[in-house]
Amino acid sequence: MKDKIRAVPADAQPTIQVRNPVRFITVMLLLAGLLLLGLLLNVSIGSVAIPVGSVFRMFWDGVRYALAGLFDSSAAERLQALVRTSTESQILFSIRLPRLLLASVLGGALAVSGLLLQVFFRNPIAGPFVLGISSGAKMVVSFTLIFLTRYIRNVSSLALVAAAFIGSLLITSIVLLCSQRVRSMSMLLVIGIMVGDICGAVTDFCITFADENDIVNLTNWSMGTFSGASWDHVKTAVCLCLLGLLAACLLSKPMNAYALGEGYAKSMGINIKVFRLMLILLSSLLSACVTALAGPISFVGIAVPHITRTLLKTSRPSYAIPAAFLCGAVFCVFCDLIARTVFSPTELKISTVTAVFGAPVVIIMMIRRRQSQEI
Repeated sequence: MKDKIRAVPADAQPTIQVRNPVRFITVMLLLAGLLLLGLLLNVSIGSVAIPVGSVFRMFWDGVRYALAGLFDSSAAERLQALVRTSTESQILFSIRLPRLLLASVLGGALAVSGLLLQVFFRNPIAGPFVLGISSGAKMVVSFTLIFLTRYIRNVSSLALVAAAFIGSLLITSIVLLCSQRVRSMSMLLVIGIMVGDICGAVTDFCITFADENDIVNLTNWSMGTFSGASWDHVKTAVCLCLLGLLAACLLSKPMNAYALGEGYAKSMGINIKVFRLMLILLSSLLSACVTALAGPISFVGIAVPHITRTLLKTSRPSYAIPAAFLCGAVFCVFCDLIARTVFSPTELKISTVTAVFGAPVVIIMMIRRRQSQEI
């Protein structure tokens, strides 16, 4: 029996809707294998090389003691002793492992956030970085770090996510108001870029009033980095991002109907206003987590969904959402490896590497989209 092919409106994403579960499973296994390879390379390669055998041994001991700690309090003490045993174990459990997990989760979250925005605007060029949403989140987080820390010594990761979420919603609201008056998507993208530049100017203005000790950290964070990741950051990212991923998967059927047009979605009994609000809230939450915990990261939200649709040969949300999450994790893990090791001991900013690999994907996508419209 031949695969079912559905027509997609001209203003929707151009990828053909094809049902092919075998291809989906193959792509998911391929991405999972690449993610495992990226994790092993990241924990092994660095200024201090750790043999893969030692990584497996320390990781197995850590898992065994952690599970035993659920029933035996002394196992937690043995786990702490294991971490303090050698320099390699300290590097693995205190620096590289939380950094890798954070890069994986946030990379996947940013890819899903971009996918949701592309469904919302029905345009594959939409993304949190291009539309200025990440810049709005960065602006509010910078304001929080500079001025709120004068009264509160330690600001939790949840507070930073909340601040980024407020900034994301603020800029998203501005973009939506402009979208009601501007019908051209290209003009809307220009507006998003201009709003992002304004937010960047406000952020730089705030940084001028920061303490000298905080200026370096704020500057490094504003360029995007996974360095300095902690287990507290990982816990926050896992809880919020996986919750957002689950909610996005639950919206996959309405998203599939919405991609075929608002009229078709209404005929299926979907409340368009509530559905669009859910898309915006989920996209803002996911991009806010990334910005709060790692700073703004460019091109992942645009390039990765396009790569995912190309691999799957479909834009069906029930397939694209989990695949985009895995693809985003793979993309950011390997980009972080390049950022750490290419010019070691100097570390590149993650946005520098993602732009190098993500921008060509976006350029090719725009050229193909233009050629298909001319045809």
